[in-house]
Amino acid sequence: MAKKAWVTGASKGIGRQLAIDLAHQGWHVAATARKESDLRSLLVETENSVGEIFPFTGDITDCSAMEILVEQIEIVLGNLDLAILNAGTYIRFGVDDFSAATFSKQIEVNLLGTVNCLAPVMQRMKNRKHGHLVVISSLSAYRGLPKASAYGASKAALTNMCEALKPELDERDVHLTVVHPGFVKTSLTDKNEFPMPFLIDVKVASQRILSGIARKKFEITFPKRFAFLLKVTRCLPYILYFKITKRLLS
Repeated sequence: MAKKAWVTGASKGIGRQLAIDLAHQGWHVAATARKESDLRSLLVETENSVGEIFPFTGDITDCSAMEILVEQIEIVLGNLDLAILNAGTYIRFGVDDFSAATFSKQIEVNLLGTVNCLAPVMQRMKNRKHGHLVVISSLSAYRGLPKASAYGASKAALTNMCEALKPELDERDVHLTVVHPGFVKTSLTDKNEFPMPFLIDVKVASQRILSGIARKKFEITFPKRFAFLLKVTRCLPYILYFKITKRLLS
């Protein structure tokens, strides 16, 4: 019997590639995105796969809708073995464009949107004492970076949340993984007009995530060199760290 997975943000980028790769591996995948047209094209792309894609449109910022959606997914597919909460966006702005409205929009999608998906699926897995939850964070969660105050804050909150939840989920036999990607070539990063060190292909990113999930790792990071550099910055005193980040503004 095929295993069942749910992937949010499946219309583009990492989420889409993960849905494709899981279907190729024989999984039944509930793919969620806001636009039905994006999911239809995903069906076409995976029509010869061993597994199967099941499209479920939805807006992750709608808490009650996500409760209903998870219930619908499990009615159609059966109990989920894996949930990859990938949906998110990146709004780049600095001091001159800083506003509560823009900051709130970033938090609503990346943080609260993920929580809206996490709550109903975690409750079901916890009760069954079975399942694997995967939250896509970012290497920007490690430390504050210029022009990413809201994005970094949203991702840092996701990482902190996962660290807090893991001990309790371990006691209930539910695995939890947090993913910290660096720059991955997607339609989202194609809009960036600044240098993106160690940029990697989305297919490589997907394979590294799936490999880490298979090994039930708590943290998956890539690219390794970039992750190492950012982890080192967490040990630097502020006087040195701000000398580095000020250079990013020039």
